Amino acid sequence: MKLVIVSGLSGSGKSIALQVLEDLEYYCIDNLPINMLEALSKEIKSAKHEYVAIGIDARNITAELEEFPEQLKQLQKDKIHCEIFFLEASNAALLKRFSETRRKHPLSNKETPLNEAIIQERYLLEPISSKADLRIDTSATNVHQLRDLIKARVQKADNQHISIMFESFGFKHGVPINADFVFDIRCLPNPHWVPELRPLTGFDKPVSNYLDEHKEVEEMYNDIMNFTDKWIPRFEADNRSYITIAIGCTGGQHRSVYLVKKLAKIMKTKHNNVLSRHRELS
Repeated sequence: MKLVIVSGLSGSGKSIALQVLEDLEYYCIDNLPINMLEALSKEIKSAKHEYVAIGIDARNITAELEEFPEQLKQLQKDKIHCEIFFLEASNAALLKRFSETRRKHPLSNKETPLNEAIIQERYLLEPISSKADLRIDTSATNVHQLRDLIKARVQKADNQHISIMFESFGFKHGVPINADFVFDIRCLPNPHWVPELRPLTGFDKPVSNYLDEHKEVEEMYNDIMNFTDKWIPRFEADNRSYITIAIGCTGGQHRSVYLVKKLAKIMKTKHNNVLSRHRELS
């Protein structure tokens, strides 16, 4: 049995994640009290469900949230293959979503305004977020993109190989909080300063030709490639299911897109489960 625990901040997309897993034929249960986790997993295991997903959020009792690491250890002792997905977003993105939908945050009340409820929820969910196998930042992701992202990562991971995500981004829009490794390539020549290249992206051949002409771009590519070649097998041997490698330039339009495209292409010849995402282009 494969058990996926879905948790995260209110408004970050947990319900969407569970809906996607249900579409992928997972047996899904939302808002499970943590103290029922062990009993429920044994019950489901005896019923011979192959894929199960459980939603856990901050509506649990605080003391039970603090006990999550021990509950997780017990699941592992029972030889249940368990993965934890944690969805999050920036405070600004969450404030905007709640104001637009007029939904009430589960922790907000007359004494606790929305911004304080979000901060409180982050603290309460720390025992779960610290154990996450896959962290997904939905700050700049719409519903359709989130569905596609979760579907791609889950399907890629189902054959027991590590799922590798290369993600391009722009530092001026913030560093992805879900990244395991971040490479800063702002030191490389910038096509933005070439007028005819400015409106293009790293997918366009003139931009690729421009970057191919610079020796330091090739050196950066080789260094990142050597790093991943050395360390990804170590993570895979440690039973990691997911890894996200973020490549950042200033705006996330030219250099990072170019390198992610190039890295993902060669990595697909070495690993089965390689995905790429371009945050600012999406």
